Amino acid sequence: MAATVHDTGSHRPDAQTLAVDMRGIDKAFDGVTVLQDVHFEVRRGEVHALAGGNGAGKSTLMKILQGVYSKDSGEIVLEGRPAQLSSIQDAKAAGIGMVFQEFSLVPTLTVAQNIYLTVEPRGRGRLIRDKEASRQAAEVFRTMGVDVDPDAVVGDLSTAYWQLTEIAKALAQDARVLIMDEPTASLAKHETEVLFELVARLKARGISIIYISHRMDEIYRIADRITILRDGRWLLTEPLTDVTPAQIVEGIVGRSVEGQLAYRERVAPARTEPVLEVRGLRAGSRVDDVSFSLYPGEILGLAGLMGSGRSELARALFGIDRLDGGEVLMRGRKVDLSDPGRAIKAGIALIPEDRRAQGLVLEHSVRDNLLLPLLQRVRRGPLISDRSGRALAASLIDRFDVKVAHPGRAVRLLSGGNQQKVVLAKWLGTDPDVLIMDEPTAGVDIGTKSEILGMIRALAEAGKAVIVISSEYPELLAVSDRILVLRNGTVAQELNRRDIPDEESLQLAVQGV
Repeated sequence: MAATVHDTGSHRPDAQTLAVDMRGIDKAFDGVTVLQDVHFEVRRGEVHALAGGNGAGKSTLMKILQGVYSKDSGEIVLEGRPAQLSSIQDAKAAGIGMVFQEFSLVPTLTVAQNIYLTVEPRGRGRLIRDKEASRQAAEVFRTMGVDVDPDAVVGDLSTAYWQLTEIAKALAQDARVLIMDEPTASLAKHETEVLFELVARLKARGISIIYISHRMDEIYRIADRITILRDGRWLLTEPLTDVTPAQIVEGIVGRSVEGQLAYRERVAPARTEPVLEVRGLRAGSRVDDVSFSLYPGEILGLAGLMGSGRSELARALFGIDRLDGGEVLMRGRKVDLSDPGRAIKAGIALIPEDRRAQGLVLEHSVRDNLLLPLLQRVRRGPLISDRSGRALAASLIDRFDVKVAHPGRAVRLLSGGNQQKVVLAKWLGTDPDVLIMDEPTAGVDIGTKSEILGMIRALAEAGKAVIVISSEYPELLAVSDRILVLRNGTVAQELNRRDIPDEESLQLAVQGV
């Protein structure tokens, strides 16, 4: 059943109850329309989910509300009054705050110093009053109902405290509308619960929250209404009680993706010679005596709690972290993994956990990012052939359906899902024998998620060996042939996918119950 488009105009809230009312917003970049006649509204004291696929326009719409981009046409009304948001400062003055998915804090400063950065309390001679900043920060945390030490150095704190500091930073500047972009992407389960409790308290204080997330369970748990954008247009705005998860997913991607997210039993690849053998591997304090084999055409899942050593194992196999012991064999031959270059030469590629910090050069173009590991393919003598580079980049953009107006555009301007496609494309372009994917669907929409899972299956069908690390157990169960459970840096259990009846069983195995 196709998602129904609803005209909410007949039951729009009274203008006085709206904290944000964006009407008929248009925006284009380089002649390419990104938003067309988009409507978006948020009531006072409401949690309003904003959803949409890659290139749907969510980020652009929110950046217009933040004053980062200017709208081409349309109107913005805040708390009943027309607003001109020409800069971030304008948005802050109007009570718009933003909690970024990629944190904007300075790790070497204290919590209080981060909260009041550029707006520090000043004393005589314009000297910064750190004690007063600490006192004010403590008061903000008290009103939030959370316990955070204002004098702690941010770099010494866990991700959950970074998140709370970002929220406090916005509230300290009198934010009455808070935009949260994938706020739980880097949080453990118990940390997510703390965030949800805080969201409920902020809502009770009358603060409006725009909640951007691809996680359906979160949206249904904390949001009151949802707005879906598709291809730069408004599709629907509805109470969560009036739409089903299936309708939301179909509204986002324009088709049903249920089959992609379900387990499909595959014919087990023939157990011939392993493509990868890991024997007694040790690296740092998080990888301790790890051994396993991986066969051509096999998808091996790695499951474990935060700190179990999953990402550290991936880094060690790609030559990023130094090996302290053990050995690695590719097709029966011992290989040197002392650096990433040697790992690539051995036939190993890694899709890193954090695409922005580890997978991309954000200020470089999409084309340059795609070509970074492929320069030998476009080298002509001592020089790089621009024509060959353009052709190769264009073929990868087409093959992986990267939505970008021009290959020369900075990769930072792409949506999260399209950035992830660039990372996938550049490493698959090396034609590796073993592909390690660390949280490959983190922070991408449901449509791109289904595309990536389909890509993983296709790679295995083509004979590639794939290692998938994921905190999303339904996805891990959807594609894996076998799953290794890591605990305290070592393999605690090996499970055949056929022997795992449901997500709860995997969760119990990970917890060691």
